[in-house]
Amino acid sequence: MSQKEKLISKLKSNPKDFTFDEAETLLGYLTFRRSNKGKTSGSRVMFTSDAYSAKITLHKPHPRKELRDYQIDQLIEMLEQEGLI
Repeated sequence: MSQKEKLISKLKSNPKDFTFDEAETLLGYLTFRRSNKGKTSGSRVMFTSDAYSAKITLHKPHPRKELRDYQIDQLIEMLEQEGLI
């Protein structure tokens, strides 16, 4: 099983310990790239892809590394809408 498949499997299990770094890695495998929303974006990070219409915005958690439950739900929903998972 590839790293991409492992991350998709973990995300779909709705884990409590899915980190921002894991989300960023998975989105990279899916051709999304990270872009900060500008100087005033704070911890907001947007992921875009030329291949997909979805723009995924996540707040980078701090001081913790794990995404909040609602962020995991939103990420799953967006990726399902694009047919990626």
